[in-house]
Amino acid sequence: MARLHPRLQDALPLLPVDRPIHLLTRHSVRELAKNGFADYRLPLTPEGVAMARDWGRQLPRPVAAFHSSPVGRCVDTALAMYEGGREQGLAGHDLEVRHETVLVEPGCYVEDILRVGPLFFELGAVGFINRHLQGDLAGVLEPEAGLHKLGQYLREREPGGGELAVHVTHDTILAAFMAGLAGREQISEADWPWMMEGAWLWFEDERLHWVWRGEPGIRALAF
Repeated sequence: MARLHPRLQDALPLLPVDRPIHLLTRHSVRELAKNGFADYRLPLTPEGVAMARDWGRQLPRPVAAFHSSPVGRCVDTALAMYEGGREQGLAGHDLEVRHETVLVEPGCYVEDILRVGPLFFELGAVGFINRHLQGDLAGVLEPEAGLHKLGQYLREREPGGGELAVHVTHDTILAAFMAGLAGREQISEADWPWMMEGAWLWFEDERLHWVWRGEPGIRALAF
């Protein structure tokens, strides 16, 4: 039976009450990839839809917007979360899921997919992210540039004070972003985002705060 990461909800007491909050999350449980690499066609399982809807019911504050990678399993995750949130009065009846190309693989970091695509299959997801974090990957934004790009995307989509914006993306984008924020040059399989796992983020002036797996962090990001 699928379940949320056990530390995802540990963040809730750490979130400032009056700040706009972002939840940057991986999609819910999808069908298994036959070759180890998930293409865009793999949908959510019924269990994945149910888990996303249940998590939507538990969100800690009203949701001002749902944003998603255009890939079906991400859109369906956002829709299920919206349905669950609406049942609890956390989401209005007129909200739409906004498709965001920056949230799709390889939208945020990759600049030359023809150049780096074969390398991704050669290195595997974790190996590919580690090459990116070490700044040794042509055709991909440097880690700092990627942080700036995704940080600017979030900044431009701020919800209101005390509200939440949900952004559904893919494991590679979430893994690269969180490792980059923490200044890491290497991650392992243990660091890889679970299905439906997310980071809580908010801005104060030029600083980005986050909580990931129950642990808070802060970093200056100039825009």
